[in-house]
Amino acid sequence: MMMGLGSLLLVCMLGLGLTPPALAQDDPRYRSFLTKHYDAKPRGRNDKYCEIMMKRRGLTTPCKDTNTFIHDNKGNIKAICENNGEPYGEGLRLSKSLFQVTTCRHRGGSPRPPCRYRATAGLRHIVVRCEHGLPVHFDESFFSP
Repeated sequence: MMMGLGSLLLVCMLGLGLTPPALAQDDPRYRSFLTKHYDAKPRGRNDKYCEIMMKRRGLTTPCKDTNTFIHDNKGNIKAICENNGEPYGEGLRLSKSLFQVTTCRHRGGSPRPPCRYRATAGLRHIVVRCEHGLPVHFDESFFSP
């Protein structure tokens, strides 16, 4: 009987140790970050791409002024919060590696749909805010000097 309780306790302790990363993946701020900024395999990176993606991701009511899509896998983006990033400013992380991104800028006019965007594609370092080892806010991107 004691052996059974000891094994059960060990399994529970191990389970608790594995739970936080699994729960972190369900973090609503991380999911929101992915919705707004993640597109691993874009189809084109032109103005039409921006107009379609901004609408698809719910960023056009009202028309969002600027949004950047990161074209990489989730693991590489999450790594900015760990070993592929360094502290930058107040609580932010700067990527050590470059990322393919597309920045969509509203062309102006009415903030109501239909929204028209101008695309700028590039290879850039990115800056994110991390919580619990996950990116939750995209701050900026810039070309490597």
